[in-house]
Amino acid sequence: MRFKISDISKLPKHIQEQIVVAKQCKKSKYNSTIIEYDGVKFHSIKECKRYKELQLLLKYNHITELKLQVPFELIVNGKLIEKYIADFTYIDDKGNYIVEDTKGFRTRDYKRKKKWIKNIYKIEILER
Repeated sequence: MRFKISDISKLPKHIQEQIVVAKQCKKSKYNSTIIEYDGVKFHSIKECKRYKELQLLLKYNHITELKLQVPFELIVNGKLIEKYIADFTYIDDKGNYIVEDTKGFRTRDYKRKKKWIKNIYKIEILER
């Protein structure tokens, strides 16, 4: 069943929060649907679902300091080569700093940046 945005606004608030409204945006270069939820644009439905899971973990104090779209500079010999932007970063309940990326598939660029992040920052990116 398809809803119009005006129909959704008539529903109770607790039900509205469970509905992901896909706005008509151009397709991403990887053919995923760009959607907006809670005032934030996500590059895929999968990324949005993960955000909702992390919001619950944050609410129940299983994680802290949740951040979205965190840039990491990849610097070699003192020169900025490029940036890697993580989907999410947070501190887990054991005090570990987690960098997380939601992937449909791993591109060659992503694989290279993942190696750089591991070598430069000593961080292993968690893929979902």
